[in-house]
Amino acid sequence: MEPFEKDPSLDQENCHHDLKGQVPAELKENLIKRMNRIEGQVKGIKNMIERDVYCDDILNQMSAVQAALHSVSRLLLESHINTCVIDRLKEDDRTVVTELLKTISKLTK
Repeated sequence: MEPFEKDPSLDQENCHHDLKGQVPAELKENLIKRMNRIEGQVKGIKNMIERDVYCDDILNQMSAVQAALHSVSRLLLESHINTCVIDRLKEDDRTVVTELLKTISKLTK
C-alpha cells in the first residue's frame, strides 16, 4: 500500500472505536521491541524496590523508563499523523483534529 493510500479495511462510517491502526510492519516491530525492553526495566524497578535499593537509584531508573515511553509515544504519534490522521482528513473527517488535539494534550501532561 502506498503511504497515503486509504486502507480498504477502514470503514470511516463506523465509530472511532472501530478504526484500525495503520502502523507499518517495520515500525510495529520496533515499537514492540522497545515495549519489551521497557517491560523489563519496570520489572527491574519492582525488584529494586523489593530489595530496598537506594531511592535515588530507583528514581533514576524510573526516569529512564519514562524517557523510553516518551520516545515510543513520539514514534507512534508521528506514524499516526502520517497515516490515520492524513487519511481521515482526506475524507473530510475533521473530527480527527479534535481527537488528535486531545491525544497531544494527554501526552504533554
